[in-house]
Amino acid sequence: MNIPFSPPYIDQAVIDQVLDALKNKWITTGPKVKALEQEILELTETDATICVNSWTSGAILMLKWFGVKPGDEVIVPAYTYCATALSVLHCGAKPIMVDVLDDFTIDPEKVREAITPKTKAIIAVDFAGWPCNYDLLKSVIESPKVRKLFKPQTDKQATLGRVLLIADAAHSIGSTYQGKPAAKKCDITIFSFHAVKNITTAEGGCICLNLPAAFNAQEEYNYLKIYTLNGQNKDALTRAKSGGWRYDILFEGLKINMPDICAAIGLAQIKKYVQTLLPARKLIANEYLNGFKDQEWFMAPSLVDSERESCYHLFPLRIKGLTEFHRDRVIDDLTALGIAVNVHFIPMPMLTCFKKLGYEMKDYPMAYRNYSNEISLPIYPQLTKTEIRFIIASLIKVVNIQVNSMQNGMVESEMLIPVRL
Repeated sequence: MNIPFSPPYIDQAVIDQVLDALKNKWITTGPKVKALEQEILELTETDATICVNSWTSGAILMLKWFGVKPGDEVIVPAYTYCATALSVLHCGAKPIMVDVLDDFTIDPEKVREAITPKTKAIIAVDFAGWPCNYDLLKSVIESPKVRKLFKPQTDKQATLGRVLLIADAAHSIGSTYQGKPAAKKCDITIFSFHAVKNITTAEGGCICLNLPAAFNAQEEYNYLKIYTLNGQNKDALTRAKSGGWRYDILFEGLKINMPDICAAIGLAQIKKYVQTLLPARKLIANEYLNGFKDQEWFMAPSLVDSERESCYHLFPLRIKGLTEFHRDRVIDDLTALGIAVNVHFIPMPMLTCFKKLGYEMKDYPMAYRNYSNEISLPIYPQLTKTEIRFIIASLIKVVNIQVNSMQNGMVESEMLIPVRL
């Protein structure tokens, strides 16, 4: 069997939307992007949405919008994809890494301990579709002691009057918190529409604004749209109209707009997301839960509780007691059986770029513990029941072999023979 990890969902509706963009002969930012922004606005119930060409560019934009600069600090979890910290570095600021909780999300108490007068923002990462504990994070940044530490240096910072809370929601479009869209829990929420995400535009992302009333959402939207186009006061569609050629550059912007040809893919998907695509993911997650529940080694991922529900972007199971070496053997054996799996993530302090900057894995014990025995299984609407059953049976078999080998004290060199069912 050949089961890919996360193929994009491309049906006839997606093809039709893309063909429509091509037939209209307008493929850069235009009506498709505007329509996608409106769909996201309705899904998230936020105040404004700005589509961009990636999560990373969206994060850089919002940090710059807030005035984050060299000498500033931004708190991030050690357990995330590198883009979270790279966006901070690209602004010249310093990422302050903190450890995570058992559910993979940033530890609010570690955040509290890390805040200094240099702290300008926190980027909290929703993991696998599971939202962070935003109520606890907000209680930290809104506490009198932390507010007193905050030193505003720009008009935006003075207007907010506290540390900015950004949700790295690359995994979590459609997640809920207390029965409402999780995107409403932060000042800024940024989604990714990369090819493997629940909704894709091939490459792309979206910024959602949920700022306090002191900010005018429409004015911020207008400003940020200009920012995504090099600070230019007219987009290409406006300039293409008769007599619209003259433009001005208002400030040093970025070139990070999303094109219509990409937005068309996401537009077709989001129209059926709540009713079709998201329930299909949830169904597969429940199949996995039922399939593994009797295994003593199975550590179920956080998917739903009394306040939060995942959007089932990943199914990140952990295997109790398994070492990183034996976890890797499980992955090799599954790959040999034709099942593509993944690991989310390699903690940033384990990566060369961040090692060179002085981050050390020993400072983040929970992040390493979570990483060492995590395996992300395929979860997407196109998976068939036959494939799901095969994944469950295969994982149980290969994990039990590894667990038994650990119990029997087999040496690593004896474990290099791939497993066949």
